[in-house]
Amino acid sequence: MTLKSNLEALLFVAGRPMTIKKIAEFVGEKEARVGEALKELQEEYKARASGLQIFSTGKNWQMGTAGETAAVVAAFVKEEFAGELTRPQLETLTVIAYRGPISKGELEIIRGVSCGLILRNLLIRGLIDEEYDAVRKENRIRVSMDFLRYLGVRLVEELPDYGALHGHEVMTTLLEQNK
Repeated sequence: MTLKSNLEALLFVAGRPMTIKKIAEFVGEKEARVGEALKELQEEYKARASGLQIFSTGKNWQMGTAGETAAVVAAFVKEEFAGELTRPQLETLTVIAYRGPISKGELEIIRGVSCGLILRNLLIRGLIDEEYDAVRKENRIRVSMDFLRYLGVRLVEELPDYGALHGHEVMTTLLEQNK
């Protein structure tokens, strides 16, 4: 695979802004070369009027949809995210509610499957929030205020059996063994 192919794949699956430094680490290239390739890709997407574009703030880079596709994307998103939650989404949301704040890695250890797309869906729906934990040097996920309002609880601690499930020794042991 070429550097550009790897960059496209990485930006596509990341779904969030990434620094050149982080991108360079993943693709195993120098930051300067990655920066040049990203600029070239950005121009290539623009020149062919692609539905996908590569955006940059100068510091961060992200793949997203072109502004001209807003109507079709909005129609899809409205239909896709207006329906009921799937069982995997509900399971993920339950783990986040009872074990949060939790990292994506910890969540995947508990569920035993990759949760990236599910997390993106829950973020878009406004049911979870993600914030960077400087002490742990990782993003942590928790339920959102909208989630609490929807359930009619003021605090996650008001969820049924929260005390027993939040610190359940089986989950704590599982996470400790997989550190």
